[in-house]
Order: sequence, then C-alpha cells, then structure tokens
Amino acid sequence: MRAEALVFAVAGTLFGLIVGWMLGSQQARSAGPAPAPTAQVAQAPPPASGATQAARVDPARLQELRTLAEQNPTDPAPRVQLGNMLFDAEQYTDAITWYESALALNPKDPDVSTDLGVAYYYTNQPDRAISQFELSLANDPKHTKTLLNLGIVKAFGKQDLTAAAQAWQQVVALAPDSPEGQAAKKALEGLQGAHPAVGSPPPSGGQ
Repeated sequence: MRAEALVFAVAGTLFGLIVGWMLGSQQARSAGPAPAPTAQVAQAPPPASGATQAARVDPARLQELRTLAEQNPTDPAPRVQLGNMLFDAEQYTDAITWYESALALNPKDPDVSTDLGVAYYYTNQPDRAISQFELSLANDPKHTKTLLNLGIVKAFGKQDLTAAAQAWQQVVALAPDSPEGQAAKKALEGLQGAHPAVGSPPPSGGQ
C-alpha cells in the first residue's frame, strides 16, 4: 500500500508540528471561530507521501497497465498498480479513479481502501477519507495503518483530538512494537504534552 510511507513521516519531525499546530489551534479558538476544515487541511501537515519529490510517471508503463486493465476487466491488480503509480506521482485525482475501480472488483481489500482514503484526504476531502477508513476497518478492525491514518485525519482534518487519540491508542494496543505502534505512541506523547487529558493512555485493564 502506498500509505506505508506515512507511518515513517509521522514518526519523525511531524510530531513537533502536531504540538505546535494544536497549540496554535487552541489560541485561535480562544480568539474566535475556528477556520473551516478545508483551510485547516491546507495548513496542517497532510498524511504525507514520504518523498520530497513526486515520482515521475513512465508513460510506457502507464499505457501498459491501462491496456492490461482494459483487457482484464475483472482483475483489480492492474488498477491497483495504476493507482499506486499515480499516487506516487501526486496525481491524486487520477489515483482515486483507479483505486475506486479496483475496489469495485475487490471491495474488501483494506490496503487499497486505506490508500483511497489517504488520496481523498490529499484532495481536501477529510469526510470521505474518514468514511473510507471506516469501510477498511469494517473489513479488518485491526488494520493498524488504517487506524493510524484515521487518527491523523481526525486530528488535522476534523480537529477532533479526542477521536484521534482513541484511534492511536488502538494502534498501540494492537501492535505496540510495530512502526505504526511507535508512530502512534509519539503522536500520543505529543497530544499529552499539549493536552494531558486528551493524550493520556486509557487505564490499564479498561476498555
């Protein structure tokens, strides 16, 4: 899945930005109404592509995959590959088209579903992103990359820090030593530093 790079981006310096953004957000709210969610998406760090430059699309490979997709109308694989290629090139609207086509053929693939959700977020559609992540989790409730992404979009796309913390706590509970678990721990530490009541882990033994 293309969103794997998100885990490592979030685990780095982004957490300093998370804390700074949260503090700035709180100050803005005390001074007046919060900005519209789309404006926050543009200002806040997005889930991240994990690269400093968009990948170049190989026209020959692009045409080859399109031909494969046309010749194999029931095979999601070339559609997923097209979505991945275009996602890496930061052509998110086109990537969405191919991810949606792949999911129409294999709707229970949580990796593709989550990549689609990230692409929605990149196109300033946080509500669609969250809905897509919920579909991913309906098929795989323990899909940690989905939960990590859900927390990021809840925090930055919807300014819902409580929901973000809940998603990240689930990641830590499911896979504490995984890259996703480590990233979620750092996210929770950032939340706790700025808002202790929000970022604190749940009591041990409780639900």
